Amino acid sequence: MIKSMTGFGRSEVITEEYKMTVEMKAVNHRYCDIGIKLPKKFNAFENAVRSTVKEYASRGKIDIYISYEDYAGKRTKVDYHDTVARGYMDAIEKATVTFGIEKGISAAALIRMPDVIALDEMEDDEETLFPVLEQTLREAAVRFAESREKEGEHLFRDLNEKLDGIEQMVCDVEKRSPEMLAEYRQKITDKVEELLGDKNIDERVLATELTIYADKVCVDEETVRLHSHIKNMRDTLLLGENIGRKLDFIAQEMNRESNTILSKANDRTLSNIAIDLKTEIEKVREQIQNIE
Repeated sequence: MIKSMTGFGRSEVITEEYKMTVEMKAVNHRYCDIGIKLPKKFNAFENAVRSTVKEYASRGKIDIYISYEDYAGKRTKVDYHDTVARGYMDAIEKATVTFGIEKGISAAALIRMPDVIALDEMEDDEETLFPVLEQTLREAAVRFAESREKEGEHLFRDLNEKLDGIEQMVCDVEKRSPEMLAEYRQKITDKVEELLGDKNIDERVLATELTIYADKVCVDEETVRLHSHIKNMRDTLLLGENIGRKLDFIAQEMNRESNTILSKANDRTLSNIAIDLKTEIEKVREQIQNIE
């Protein structure tokens, strides 16, 4: 099944200790352009996040938003610096001997000395954080891919309906071409009769005139190629994934043929058909821009 480049996915994991949220959204883009916004503590995982997302999408402007709330608050640890404490005790001992004063210091007083103890914030290590992030990211990516596939189903039906209409217009062009030639033949005959009053027209001259006219307005090659492009596009739609660029190329070729038909149209009816044909092909091209 084809995939749209437009999609959205969200996943949230909540525990007693934290809340992790991942949101992904995408719009059309010629290439795969991934933008990531994440907490500072997750910066080391940016490349891993990017690689994971590429498993689920090959084209599109994809924006990823990652948020993390630590319900446990800042966790701290106490570091005791034994070397610093011993330095203070040695200094107190020397002062006691030097000045003959009584040595009196409690352990509580000692640890209040500068740099004897320090409070450090404990950071979650990568081995703890990344599995949580990866799980949440993949859940969001799965929903993101599902939304793209669902939109792709709508595109598939819409494009096939439009191709049905285009094919009918091509058939109308094929039907109108011989009618236009017959009308031109009659027009020449009537004009000669009007001017000369002679119903006996030289068939060789008439055939030559009709051949020149037919060569100018003949669209057989264009209609044959259009039928071929329509079939090719239908077959490509059935391939499913990563077909956007190929479909765009086919649509360009279809547009080229419709332009040629319009330039050769020497008849109001055929011109109107060709304009409608070109308009519908443009609609197809617009829809194809949404396909991955």
